[in-house]
Amino acid sequence: MLHIRLVQQGAWDMPVDSMPLAVGYLKATLDADDALTDEVSTEIRNFRGGRTLQEMAKELFGDRVPDVLAFSVLGWNYRSFGVLAETFKQLNPGGLVVFGGNHVAYQSERVFRELPWVDVVVNGEGEHTFHELVRYLLLHPGERDPADVEGLSYRRPDGEHVTTKDRDRINDLDVIPSPFLTGAIPMADAAGGFRYDVALMETNRGCPYKCSFCYWGGAVGQKMRSFSIGRLAEELDLFAFHRAPSLVLCDSNFGLLEADQEFVELVIKAKEKYGYPQALITSWAKNKSQRFYHIVRRLKQHGLQSLFTLALQTLDDTALTDMLRKNMKVNQWESLVDWLTEEGLECYGELIWGAPGETPESFLRGYDRLAKKVSRIAVYPMLLLPNTSYVENREVHGFVTVRGEDDDFEYVLANRTATLAENLEMQRFVFWARVLGEQQYLRHAWKPLLDVAGITQSQAILGVKEYFEDHRDDDPAAAAFLARIPMLAESPAIADALRSLHSRPELRELIRRWWHERVVPAFPEEWREFAEALYDFEQWSRQVYVEPGGVLPPAWHETGDGEWYESEPVTFAFDLPAALENWSDTVQTGPKREDTTLVFVARAGYYENLDNYEIAAQHLATPKRATSSLER
Repeated sequence: MLHIRLVQQGAWDMPVDSMPLAVGYLKATLDADDALTDEVSTEIRNFRGGRTLQEMAKELFGDRVPDVLAFSVLGWNYRSFGVLAETFKQLNPGGLVVFGGNHVAYQSERVFRELPWVDVVVNGEGEHTFHELVRYLLLHPGERDPADVEGLSYRRPDGEHVTTKDRDRINDLDVIPSPFLTGAIPMADAAGGFRYDVALMETNRGCPYKCSFCYWGGAVGQKMRSFSIGRLAEELDLFAFHRAPSLVLCDSNFGLLEADQEFVELVIKAKEKYGYPQALITSWAKNKSQRFYHIVRRLKQHGLQSLFTLALQTLDDTALTDMLRKNMKVNQWESLVDWLTEEGLECYGELIWGAPGETPESFLRGYDRLAKKVSRIAVYPMLLLPNTSYVENREVHGFVTVRGEDDDFEYVLANRTATLAENLEMQRFVFWARVLGEQQYLRHAWKPLLDVAGITQSQAILGVKEYFEDHRDDDPAAAAFLARIPMLAESPAIADALRSLHSRPELRELIRRWWHERVVPAFPEEWREFAEALYDFEQWSRQVYVEPGGVLPPAWHETGDGEWYESEPVTFAFDLPAALENWSDTVQTGPKREDTTLVFVARAGYYENLDNYEIAAQHLATPKRATSSLER
């Protein structure tokens, strides 16, 4: 019998598993072939982001050594999986190592050069390719020359590298067995609860656009293909039955297809039946149609939380042209934000720093322009992803890059419009912008800062950065925090910073001091008491951070169901929820003192979800008037 182990590892260091969707498809495909039942044994090994190499090696090889070790490779696990492949070859020199995934597809020359323990690289969709490779191994025992298997690059026994013909994309996606309905991916943990942070799901594959920075599964600039609505309905019912809290779609442009509208109705029915899922998270269509507006309204009507992302990436015309996004309707974003605001829905913006054509000055101008409309902005450092237009034209753009410390992503350090020194300084801004803005450490303060004190969001973020740097020599907490900031504003550094801020009162005190010493004086005198109260309101509005086995922060308690935390009543000198909700009136009339007592309510479990920023946003505390019943 051929023993196969399929390996996947999540990006984040979380105390819960990420769903192994990629290898789940492979297992489901192999399990569905009755001819392989007595010939092949397939297992999934799914690791969390924080697992060490030694821990993974023990789990992969401690009981028995497989014949085939197949890895789903992305930038964050390329190096670790290379090390595990080397260990595997020492234990089983005749075993086969297979790498698949966007990070290695069509990159066999580099993979084989850097990792001589890898035998096969899968190019493109892997379900049928891997299935045929397994059948080849059974039919040709001891041979390693699968020249007739389309969609592969492989190393022959004589050392020659061979790439076979590209495999056609799968047009009828329903021929791929569902990893959920077949049980290839288990749903429940030992206690019977849903075992993953979120439920991952594809409703379609492909992307019609050709953005220079993106390689969407090798299917950019191509027609989108969908799974049948009947299959999706069965999968949704299974997720809801197992109380999956959030549904995350791995689609490129949700809301673009007519089928997406029908899918949302299925999600609504599942929630009505089981109470789950409670949130739908996806990458929205770049061009917003009436279908998109209808979907958004339906989600709101049925209490389904969602994040509406303006995936702008840049507001600079030169950079947009190089990105091949200049003529996208997504750039007509301001009217969309106005509509979402009228509907009472929030959205957040997404920008990339480091694109050719962009300068620090143009980027900060664009950031502040976006911040006038959008309360939350995610900023990411530019990566050069394999097989993208940026990589193919790297010399034209003058890219200078470096690989990540612990990952294999290629980070941009300079390009034709931004020097190395400018980029390194901007990386500091990106770090603080992600902590304070994207992660909403500050979220209510931005409009008052701009409209009353004349401080833009970028100026405020740079102000916190400068305050910490000014106190590097006289405040040990500031010095220690700054010393931990890496050169590049990668996601692990952001998670580390957030855990430090939430767990160390001296760091929170530094930011509070910045506000009172440098921000409050910038407000007109009649607004200063309001500004002081506003920061107190910010502090209560953050997530409640409780380490395993730890105690709740002072003045917080757990509710009876254990899923929510409530604060003790807190009295403010102003009715801040009303003032912020009716901000245009507040600006005109000025702040009015009105003692207001509030109770704050926050979802439990933030510690477990801190690394998953989209889910972490659902744990922010919200105020309720102490005299009213607490509704959730």
